[in-house]
Amino acid sequence: MNIVLIGYRGVGKSTIGRKLAGRMGMDFVDTDELIVQRAGKTIRDIFDQGGEPLFRDLESAVIDDLAEYDNTVIAAGGGVVLRKANIEKLQANGRIVWLQAPAQVLWDRISADPVTSASRPNLTTSGGLEEIQRLLQIRAPLYASAADVALDVADMHPDQVVRYLAEMA
Repeated sequence: MNIVLIGYRGVGKSTIGRKLAGRMGMDFVDTDELIVQRAGKTIRDIFDQGGEPLFRDLESAVIDDLAEYDNTVIAAGGGVVLRKANIEKLQANGRIVWLQAPAQVLWDRISADPVTSASRPNLTTSGGLEEIQRLLQIRAPLYASAADVALDVADMHPDQVVRYLAEMA
């Protein structure tokens, strides 16, 4: 059985996923890292060259492979829920955990991380806090319907989240 972390960019899926995997003796995989490795380019470059459809196709191919994994913590990209088939594959052998935080908290985290802004594109023409608010409106119902568990992590240290999830597992 896998543990799949979903949620918007900046919520802490990768940080929490690595720590949780270590605590529970599980493997760890970040879907965005796999996409970058396989494509040989940054997410920003993938978007620049083929747009979001190309990125989502690459993401679906990674999910197809991860569906065969077991005993793995998977940090899924923020938009993985946009394709129902992705979630169905992840649910087949995984418990889905939606990590949540308000848009302002996400924006503060994203804007404080220079690596994120350099390697990830805006997904709308507005960018910034407005983009996060707009995309959360679209994605929140999808996250909610996919999730077995939802956890607001805005005021939690990653170690607290890991303890909670390890106890839940």
